[in-house]
Amino acid sequence: MTLEEILKSGNYLLIDVREPMELEMDGEISTAINIPLGEVEERKDEILNSDKPVVIFCRSGNRSGKALDFLNHEGLKNGYNGGGWADLKHKMENL
Repeated sequence: MTLEEILKSGNYLLIDVREPMELEMDGEISTAINIPLGEVEERKDEILNSDKPVVIFCRSGNRSGKALDFLNHEGLKNGYNGGGWADLKHKMENL
């Protein structure tokens, strides 16, 4: 499935890997769980145990790509890089 198809389905786990201060400065997506990139490794089981597709995003798509690479290496089969938060939010609002 494509990212757009996942978003349209409404059945996914949305993870924001930005730091908490970035959420305050830039804004957030209310349905997202904040797991900063530095915490992804210690919280990997929480993510890997999801029975839903996992969409990961950050400010630009760089950190979410790193998180997705790590999680894929750990066995994640249904992960997607949502890219930057502003673009992802725009996509979600225009489904």
